[in-house]
Amino acid sequence: MPSINFVLSGLGGQGILFMTKIIAKTALRRGYNIMGAETHGMAQRGGSVISHLRLGDVNSSLVKPGSAHFLLSLEENEAYRNLPFLAKNGHLYSDTALDIFPKDSVKAYLDKMAIQYDALPAGKIALDLGAPVSSNLAMIGFFAAFQEGSFTADDFRETIETISPERFKDINLLVFEKGLSTGTVARE
Repeated sequence: MPSINFVLSGLGGQGILFMTKIIAKTALRRGYNIMGAETHGMAQRGGSVISHLRLGDVNSSLVKPGSAHFLLSLEENEAYRNLPFLAKNGHLYSDTALDIFPKDSVKAYLDKMAIQYDALPAGKIALDLGAPVSSNLAMIGFFAAFQEGSFTADDFRETIETISPERFKDINLLVFEKGLSTGTVARE
């Protein structure tokens, strides 16, 4: 299987590690080998959290700069901060409004590197659904809509059903589905 490199970023408390767990468990069920690493900084105080996830035939857990296929960020500034990890032709997903993303100062770099980018107000979606700490699930749904990385929405849905605590399962799936439907519209 070809290798797939993810970098997931955000701030402490946004659920970066749970989002990483969803992708990792989905990959395992699809037969991928996985390796991952995370850095926490001042995560408990809202500081940067970065997770590296490598799928396939890989020898180390860290994604080298310029080699990530996907960067999923739950905070716009963290998306910009971690851009150097993205490979040419990579894909950036950020939690922000698309009409203001990316900043003009960053757009030239994205164009030069042929980096595709999409944005979703994941935090607003989660808040509107009464689950303010579930923006990570909206982002996974949004990512699933683009059908990248060999995973389908059904693959992610099954993982979310399996690993979500029973009391959060319904809301987790609801937030995922809203991210998925928003991504489906954006893709068209």
